[in-house]
Amino acid sequence: MTTGFLVAIGVVAALILLALVTGFATWILRHLRIIIGVAISVGLLVWLFRAVDLDQLGRQLARTNWWWLSAAAALGIIGLFVRAWRWRYLFPPRSEPRGLVPAMMIGYMVNNVLPLRAGEVVRVYVVSRRWGGRFWTAAATLIVERVLDSLCIVLILGVLIFFVEVPRQVEIAAIVMLAIDVLGVSVLAGIALAPDRCRRVIERLAARWPALRARALRIFETFLHGLEGVRTPRHLVPLIGVTVIVWLCPALAAWTALRAAGLALPTLAGWVVLAFVGLGVSIPSAPGYFGVFHFAAVMAVGIFGVPETTALGYAIAFHASQFIPVTIVGWIYLLREHMTLGEAAHVTATETTPP
Repeated sequence: MTTGFLVAIGVVAALILLALVTGFATWILRHLRIIIGVAISVGLLVWLFRAVDLDQLGRQLARTNWWWLSAAAALGIIGLFVRAWRWRYLFPPRSEPRGLVPAMMIGYMVNNVLPLRAGEVVRVYVVSRRWGGRFWTAAATLIVERVLDSLCIVLILGVLIFFVEVPRQVEIAAIVMLAIDVLGVSVLAGIALAPDRCRRVIERLAARWPALRARALRIFETFLHGLEGVRTPRHLVPLIGVTVIVWLCPALAAWTALRAAGLALPTLAGWVVLAFVGLGVSIPSAPGYFGVFHFAAVMAVGIFGVPETTALGYAIAFHASQFIPVTIVGWIYLLREHMTLGEAAHVTATETTPP
């Protein structure tokens, strides 16, 4: 992996040097996360293409079965509809949030074209502006969703360990993700189970700034309200059931993409690709998860003995089947919401401050 990371380091060094020479050091510092993400994506792509026979890769892509790949693309879109369905159960009972499907589609589209997972904030913004401006209540449901998804990835990997030989670095990444999940669950449980104590902590920390204290408490109350959905007993069974479907869709999409690439691997391979890609996209990257998605998919099918060039062809086709349709559908929903990409890119806390 030396060549890829040397290129990544070179990209970062060149940008920093450019900043120092042109006087934009402050700009670089402000955009350091973007630079690191782009550098990781570039480094991984260079690593993947370093020893690939491009003619063979071209032939591999030309042999793609478009019917199977179309099925993978359709499953990607269906998966987002199912995610919007599940999202409803994370909201407080009888809250009737509006615009969950448009928000989901727009959010994933924005993640594909803008850096720093901007789509997460945008989809909360889309829901909150239809739902009376309750931004932090919607944000709480998103945080619960992310913790739940991370736990599911770790659980899937935990099961896969009994069936395939998972690389050591993937096991370490899963352990780190599990530790973060445990911390996230602990914080959310603390807020949900001991809200009075949390209020006292906020009041003590912001005691010298009454305006800040009032705003922090207002945000806390709306955030706390957003945790009521996951605490509601009658939401539990449908939440678990829909979560199973949420993960079944991308696993089937990964498997149908394998068929599109002419790889007759077992259904288990789809779950391995799903788990590895789920871990991979948690790493900082360029918009659209370029590089990290491909590297994870290549590593996953490599477990089943797939040659590197064939594995890269599969990764390119699978990524395209998830990237292009979601971006197009998300853009259509963006236009239907009478929003522009510029507006989505400039969503800020001041635009979504709770009442």
